[in-house]
Amino acid sequence: MAKVNLPFAPLNAGVITISNSRTADNDEAGGLITERLEKAGHCVVKREIHPEQPERLKSRFDEWIRDPGIDVIISNGGTGLTSKDMTPEVVGEFVRKPIPGFGELFRMLSFEDVGTSALASRAEACVADNTLIFLLPGSPGACRLAMDRLILEQLDARHRPCNLVTLLPRILNKNKH
Repeated sequence: MAKVNLPFAPLNAGVITISNSRTADNDEAGGLITERLEKAGHCVVKREIHPEQPERLKSRFDEWIRDPGIDVIISNGGTGLTSKDMTPEVVGEFVRKPIPGFGELFRMLSFEDVGTSALASRAEACVADNTLIFLLPGSPGACRLAMDRLILEQLDARHRPCNLVTLLPRILNKNKH
């Protein structure tokens, strides 16, 4: 898609890996998300690996959503169908505006790679207070797909015909349009 001749507007991001088994040494998906954001010109201001514990995870999302220094949160992990996968339920308590097109497009693109296994993904995006949130699966391949084909373009204010960055003030009703 086209980019217009506007200045790049870097965002402050939080990256959270939700897993009981990942460590700083083997968090490939979190590293990939961080690398892609920084290469695009954004600043990763917080990065954590968080256990799959709903109450603690809810507290962390609440803290990051309320933090005025975080514009976007990208999580990976906890979006499947098993009993421990609860990221969408935890974040659901904070959703102000869902962005259903993200999950729909992600699963459509995933279908090209993994066929009907894409049905098992509950990847989604939303606006919570003043923060954009993307919930990705924990696989590095899924994170690469989401970042490269969907998220980075939408986090670039120069992308046209529209992008989430320039829509955010209007979504939040910060100015009258």
